[in-house]
Formats: sequence, C-alpha cells, structure tokens
Amino acid sequence: MVVKKDARESRVARERLRAYEARQELHGRLITRRKRDNMFYGIAAAVVVALAITSQVSFATSHQPEVATTSSAVPSTAPTGDAAIPNASLAQNRVWTGTITINDIPLGVSLNGVAAPQAVASTISLATSGFYNGTTCHRLTTVGIWVLQCGDPNGDGSGGPGYSYGPVENAPADNIYPAGTLAMARQSGNSSSMGSQFFIVYKDSPIPADTAGGYTVIGQITSGLDALNTAVLAQGTKDGSADGSPLVPATISTFFLQ
Repeated sequence: MVVKKDARESRVARERLRAYEARQELHGRLITRRKRDNMFYGIAAAVVVALAITSQVSFATSHQPEVATTSSAVPSTAPTGDAAIPNASLAQNRVWTGTITINDIPLGVSLNGVAAPQAVASTISLATSGFYNGTTCHRLTTVGIWVLQCGDPNGDGSGGPGYSYGPVENAPADNIYPAGTLAMARQSGNSSSMGSQFFIVYKDSPIPADTAGGYTVIGQITSGLDALNTAVLAQGTKDGSADGSPLVPATISTFFLQ
C-alpha cells in the first residue's frame, strides 16, 4: 500500500508540475504576445499620428490658394508669359476703391497701390479691360483656411492673363490673413507665378509661407462680405469637402475701380 500511495503521490506531483509548467509557459507566451501587441499598437499609433501630422501639413500647403499645384516649382524672380505685364506705375502709388460684384452682391474693395504696386497695377489693368467679367470663383476652402478663389478665365484654377509676375509684395509677417483680405494666388514655391487669380479671405486664416514667402495682399473687402457669406460661402462645397468648387456657383459680373 505504501508503494502504491507513493506512486500515486509521485504521479500527482508530476501532474502538478506539468500543469505548473504549462501555466508558466502560457503566462510567458501571453507576456510575449502582450509585448508584441503593445509594440504593434505603439507603432500603429505612431503611424496614425504621423499620418495626421502629414495630413495637416499637406492641408496647410496643398490647400493654400495657388494658381496650380506644382510641388516641384522652382522659385523665380523674373516675370514670365507672352502678354505684356502692366507697369507698376499704373498703381499710381495710391489707394484705389471700387466694387467687385459676385452673384449680384456688391463687394466694396480697396486696393493698396502703395504697398503692392505691381500686383495692384496688374489687377487694375485686368479689371478695367473687363477681363474678370463673367469669370467664376472656382475654389472654396472651409477648414483651417477660409478663402474663396476667383479670377481664372478657365474656371478650374489653370488659367491666367497670358503673363505671370513677381515677386511677392506686402505679405503679412505673421502669416495671418484677416477676414476681408484680398490677396493674389500663386503656385507653391514660385514667387513669380502670380497672374489674374486672387482670393478673398472670409475668416481669419493662418496661411503658412513657403520657400517663396507669403502671398501678396493687394487690399481689402470693405463691405458686402456678410452677404456673400450667407449666399455662397456658408453653403460649402459641391461635394462637401474642405476644398472644392462652391455648392452655389459664384460668378463675377463686374470689377469696377476708380
């Protein structure tokens, strides 16, 4: 009986040892798996954060008002194009006032020919020639940067007056463009790519400078912005995105200056 009892106790002890070892092995695997999972989720979280940061940076650059998306553009200082570039003296070193009418909404404007003579001279030339009449505002941004971009004869952001010019004039040092700001669009990284396209800032917007600097501020919208906001801007884009064609088509009927 003693032998049998000892054998049974020995067997029970071995089973307990195997169970203990199995538990320890399982515990070790769980710890290893937990470490692996933690590493995986840590990497995944880092990737998500990196993607979020990249997305934000991409929005801050690719959604800046520009004539065309040209990430490889090389900054230039020489104006280009086939048509003659209006002489800066046309701005007469003074402030111009007038009206841009969009969807029958008159927007009072003031153009600073002292601070941005080349850009204002170009705008005066185009406006007085009737260039802008009938052109559309093809782009509306609604998150982070709040602008309505207008002045492209092609209606898709690809067109211009047949010339381009630079450099950047009168860009804000703090990269903040207050509501009502009227500024020239250009290509990313290209200070001499301004033409006919301009943008209206309808809410204070931080627009980061790039290698070419900031964006040329030609003046201000002095009245009518609230009406434009109600009729067009607040309605958002056609596809509901943060950057696209306005849901309510916006067309410039006249651009008058004096």
